[in-house]
Amino acid sequence: MLKKYIIGAGLLATAWSMHSAQAQQLTNQVNLLIGTGGHGHTYPGATVPFSMVQLSPDNGKGGWDWVSGYHISSDSIAGFSHMHLSGTGIGDWLDIAVMPMTAPVHQQLVDTRVKFSRTNEQATPGYYRVKLDNNITAELTSTERVGFHQYTFPAGTKKPTIRLDLDHTYNWDKPLETEIVVVNDSTLVGKRYSQGWANRQQVYFALRTSAPVKEYLLNGAVVTDAQKQTSIINDGKKGKAKAVNAQLVFAENSAVQVKVALSMTSEAKALAALNEIPNWNFTAVRNQAQQKWESELGKIKVESKDQNLKTIFYSALYHTAVAPTLYSDSDGEYKNYKGELHKMPNGEQRYTFFSLWDTFRALKPLFTITQPERYTAILNSLLAFHDENGLLPVWDLSTFETNTMTGYHAIPVLADAILKDWPGIDQERAYQAMRNSAFQDIREVPAYIEYGYVPQDVNGGSVTKTLEYAFDDYCIARVAQKLGKQDDVVLFTKRAKNYIHHFDPQTGFMRAKYKNGKFVEPFDPFYSEHDFDKSQYIEGNAWQHSFFVPHDVRGLAKLFPAKNGLSAMLDTLFTAPSHMTGENQSPDASGFIGQYAHGNEPSHHIAYMYAYIGEAWKTQEKIRHIVDSMYHNLPDGYAGNEDAGQMSAWAVWSMMGLYPASPVGGEYVFGSPSLDRASISMPSGKTFTIVANNNAKENVYIKSAKLNGKSYTKMYITHEDMLKGGELVFEMSDKPNKKFGKKKGSWPTSMEN
Repeated sequence: MLKKYIIGAGLLATAWSMHSAQAQQLTNQVNLLIGTGGHGHTYPGATVPFSMVQLSPDNGKGGWDWVSGYHISSDSIAGFSHMHLSGTGIGDWLDIAVMPMTAPVHQQLVDTRVKFSRTNEQATPGYYRVKLDNNITAELTSTERVGFHQYTFPAGTKKPTIRLDLDHTYNWDKPLETEIVVVNDSTLVGKRYSQGWANRQQVYFALRTSAPVKEYLLNGAVVTDAQKQTSIINDGKKGKAKAVNAQLVFAENSAVQVKVALSMTSEAKALAALNEIPNWNFTAVRNQAQQKWESELGKIKVESKDQNLKTIFYSALYHTAVAPTLYSDSDGEYKNYKGELHKMPNGEQRYTFFSLWDTFRALKPLFTITQPERYTAILNSLLAFHDENGLLPVWDLSTFETNTMTGYHAIPVLADAILKDWPGIDQERAYQAMRNSAFQDIREVPAYIEYGYVPQDVNGGSVTKTLEYAFDDYCIARVAQKLGKQDDVVLFTKRAKNYIHHFDPQTGFMRAKYKNGKFVEPFDPFYSEHDFDKSQYIEGNAWQHSFFVPHDVRGLAKLFPAKNGLSAMLDTLFTAPSHMTGENQSPDASGFIGQYAHGNEPSHHIAYMYAYIGEAWKTQEKIRHIVDSMYHNLPDGYAGNEDAGQMSAWAVWSMMGLYPASPVGGEYVFGSPSLDRASISMPSGKTFTIVANNNAKENVYIKSAKLNGKSYTKMYITHEDMLKGGELVFEMSDKPNKKFGKKKGSWPTSMEN
C-alpha cells in the first residue's frame, strides 16, 4: 500500500501546474513522506526554508512517534497547527491549531479528528493537500511567518466553520495562558503561552479570513454582539483563560481562505506579519513557496541512473533546510523566553531550534557550503543566546535552554566557522563565549577539569561526556592557535587528550571510571541504559561510543596494544551481534549493522575512521553499504530520528562521496560516492563538481582520483580547495585498491601528528 501511494503522490505532483514544469524539476524529486514512518519523526506539511511557520497536519495523538504531530500509521487528522519540530526525540510546539468543520459544535470539548485516506493526500515542498472523509478539502501553503489555508467545503454546507484551538496539546506541551481578541469581522489576534520541553514559550498570532465571520462561538457557546464589543473572547472569567478555543461560523460558502501570521514578540507584530501575503491568491503563494524550495535544492545538482537515489538525496537535502527556524520578526526584533525584548543587529534574524548534539557533526559544516546568505545570522544567534544566558546553548528551543543531551557542541560549530574565516563573526567574542562553556560550573564540567574525566560516581553518562568534552576542547585549541593564544593552545590541547583516561587496553573499549580511577564493574559492552543519570553511555552502549575520538583517530589507535588493534576493533564493530542487553535499553540506538547503529548520531563518523589509518577501502565498502541499507524512498526510510537535519546531512555528504568526519576546520574525508555526478554551488560563486566514473551498485571502491585533471592521492579534500571550484573525478571499481590511501601522507589530519 505504501509503495503504491508514494508513486501516486509523485504522479500528482508531476501533473500539477504544467506551466512551470521546468522550474519544479527538483521539488518533484522530494518525497515528504520519507521520515514520517518508523521513528523518523518528520512532518509532511507546508513550510519554506528555515521559516517560523511549519503548517502541517496533526493526527490528534500523543506518544514518541507523534512528536512531529504526524505519523504515517495514523488515519485521522485533528487539526493543522503552525509550529512543528522535525525529527526530534521529544515532542513540543504544535501551536495555534486550525480545523475546518461542516458545522459548529455547541460544546467546549470537541473531538475534531476526521479520518482520511492516503490516496487523498498530497505533499510537495511548500504545499500540502488532503481531502478528509467528511469531504472537506484542506490545502496549505506558507511564507516565512504566515500559514495560508484554503478549505473547500462540500456543496450545500450551511454553516462552514473554522475552529481555532489554543488547547491543542500533545506530549509535553501544556497551555499556561491564552487569549483571543476580535479585531473586526474577519480578523482575530491572540497569544498562547505554554510550557513544554521549553519551559516557557510565548507565541502571538493574527488570523484573517477571506469572508466575514457570521457568528463566533467561544468554548462551544455563542458569543453575543455585546460580548464581541468588549473585543476579548475568554472563558467568562476575569482575565485570560488557560486554554480557549473559538469557532468561526460563515454564511453558506463553498470555500474559505485563512491566513495565520506568527510573532514571538507581540500581537501587533503578528498583525504586521500578515503583510507577507497581501492578497488572497493561494496559487501565487504556493508557487512562491515552491520557487524558494527550487532555489534551495538547486544549490546541489546531482545525476544518477537510479531515480530512487535521486529522490532520497533531494528529500534529504530538503530536510537539511528546515531547522533551525526563524524566531524574530522581519525587523530582527524578538522577545526571548524571559520576556526580554531584543533586536538582532545589522538587519540579521534570530533563529532557534538548535539540536546541537546531532547537527554539529554534519549539518552545520554543510551550511558552510549551502547557506552563505543565512549562516552568519545562525551563528550570531548562538552568540546572542550566550549574551542573554551566560553560556552558549546546548539545545536551544524557543530561546530556552532545554539542557538536552551532552557536550557543549556550539563550540565545534563556531570553531568550524572561524577556521573557515566565515564572514560577519566577531572571532574574539565567539572565542570568549567558547571558553566560557569550557569552564562552566554545571554539567559535570568542574569534575571533568578536576579529574581529567567525568567520574561515574559524579553523574551518569560519564564516558560520553568526557569524550565529547575532549573533542570540544580540541576545537577550542584550534581556534586558540589561529588567534595566537598560546597558553590556551597548551591548555586545551592537553584537555583534548582526556579521552585516554577511559580507554581500557584489555578490552579495547572506553569504560566508565570512579573518582578513585578504577573501572566500573561489571562491564558488558552490549549493555544499554536509557536513564541518563544511571547510564555510562548516552543513548547507546560501549560499542557505539568507544570510537568518539574524531580529532585524534591515530592517537586512539596507539592506545591499542596490538599494532592493528583499532582496525580489528572496527572490523568487529560491524560484525558483532546486533543486540543490546539491559532492562531499559535506549530506543535511540537503531539501524544496526553489527553494533554500528546508524539510527543515532554517535556512530555517524565511525566508518570513515579507516581512512585515517591507511585502510580507506574499508571506509568505501562500509559507507556504500550504509547508504544502500539505511536510506529508502519509503515513509520508514530513515534508520532513526531524523534529528533536525543530521540524518539527512549524513546522506547528502556521503552520497556525494565526502564527509566531515572531524567536523571542524574543513577536511572532508572520501567515502564511496553513490551518485554519478554532483555539482555544488560554493559560497565563492564557483562550482565544485564530483564525478564517479564507472559507478554501479557493485562498484563501491575508489580505484583512483583526479582533481582538475591531475592525479590526487589524498583521502580527503579541503573546504578551501572546494571554494576554488573545479572537478574531482573518482574512478570506481568492484575491487578494492588497497594501495589507494595506504601512505601516511594521504591520510586526514589527526591530533597525533
